[in-house]
Amino acid sequence: MKSVMKEKLFKNFICNDWVESVSQETIKSINPANKEEIVGFVQNSTKEDLEKAVQAAHRAKKSWRKLGQVARGQLLFKVANIIEENLDGIAETMTREMGKTLPEAKGETARGVAILRYYAGEGMRKDGDVIPATDKDALMFTKRAPLGVVGVITPWNFPVAIPIWKIAPALVYGNTVVLKPATEVAVTSAKVIECFTKAGFPEGVINFITGSGSVIGQALIDHPLLNAITFTGSEGVGDVVAKSAAARGIKFQLEMGGKNPVIITKDADLDAAVEAVVSGGFRSTGQKCTASSRVIVETSIYDAFREKLVNSSKQITIGDGLKDGIWMGPCASESQFNTVRKYIEQGKNEGASLVLGGDILTGEEYDKGFYIEPTIFENVNSDMTIAQEEIFGPVIALIKADGLEEAIDIANNTKYGLSASIFTSNISSLLEFIDEIDAGLVRINAESAGVELQAPFGGMKASSTGAREQGEAAKEFFTSIKTVFIKG
Repeated sequence: MKSVMKEKLFKNFICNDWVESVSQETIKSINPANKEEIVGFVQNSTKEDLEKAVQAAHRAKKSWRKLGQVARGQLLFKVANIIEENLDGIAETMTREMGKTLPEAKGETARGVAILRYYAGEGMRKDGDVIPATDKDALMFTKRAPLGVVGVITPWNFPVAIPIWKIAPALVYGNTVVLKPATEVAVTSAKVIECFTKAGFPEGVINFITGSGSVIGQALIDHPLLNAITFTGSEGVGDVVAKSAAARGIKFQLEMGGKNPVIITKDADLDAAVEAVVSGGFRSTGQKCTASSRVIVETSIYDAFREKLVNSSKQITIGDGLKDGIWMGPCASESQFNTVRKYIEQGKNEGASLVLGGDILTGEEYDKGFYIEPTIFENVNSDMTIAQEEIFGPVIALIKADGLEEAIDIANNTKYGLSASIFTSNISSLLEFIDEIDAGLVRINAESAGVELQAPFGGMKASSTGAREQGEAAKEFFTSIKTVFIKG
């Protein structure tokens, strides 16, 4: 602990104070592009630390609710401005800690600013409706009420946007927050929370604590003072969250990934489809829950599409995301690097054919990081592991289909249902796709990896549970409805 450089040590934020864990232990965060570089150290917190954070949020919830929605929105506007002023530094930290390219990191941070401003505007919007009463001398209306203390557990792939799109609506609708970010990106998350602290929030309204999921995450999920939990991460952990929350009767919201299909019909614009598949499959090194993972192509245009896709993918530049001209960075961690390697080997063992990539990049700078080539498989059938399980890496599976009906059947043949895309110039085909696809995000002639901040976000089947995130839909999760009847 004594050897940790102060400028690289990030503490927990509890009751408006930056504090070290009672454990006196830290966790180092490394740069996946250069594992010899330590980005920073965060607290290896204990249940005792978590208890302090939840108690602080619990004490603050009454006064925060009474502050009023307009004042809460004004504070979010302040945070947005502060993050905007610090955008370059936050984005650079994200690239160094998570590996995505600097332009992508800047874009994500800018999106965080936009999300904050959107929800800041909620401070001036209605929080209920007047409803006609059968008694002409009575007034009846609905009013939104906050839930109380909300636990927020976030993943490593979007360390700015995802925490903000959960925290911002939680706060503006009157809840207090305890944030537990993924350890792999906790330094970036700490930089974001620093911006919240500068905006002048009352004590205990927002709390930030780092540590292992098995200790801090589990203790937060199980805490009796928690009124709701919003989680983005793996399906296995999501199941644990759901069981604990259901047992205590509190609200829970789960986002747990996807195995997102893109259908390419015989009348599609192949150049546009290729551009979208490359972007959707390989940007952020494929580490998006909405990434294009299965590409289902009508047989008659399969060869032409495959050739264009391979040629385009060969142009991808790979390296440290801080460098100019780099299009794709490393896997975000050694663990994820090993997971992707495992799936590539499994694909080969199950009989799929490599069309492109599949190897670890070595030599010079590559030896210091977690680099894998963009990978394309063909001769994939729908029951193979690489066509069923979420890989979360730069791996695309090409699958042939004889027509649209078969393509949609293949697309739906998975336990997930987050995002799905089709490329077609036929109106009947796109209308059939919209009706028949099992996905919460339906994209026409656009890549699967995209969502508007003002629109509901969430999937079907195993991808999501609970109310949708983002846009006005967030209000459904972070508030309860009171129906008020007043007799004159």
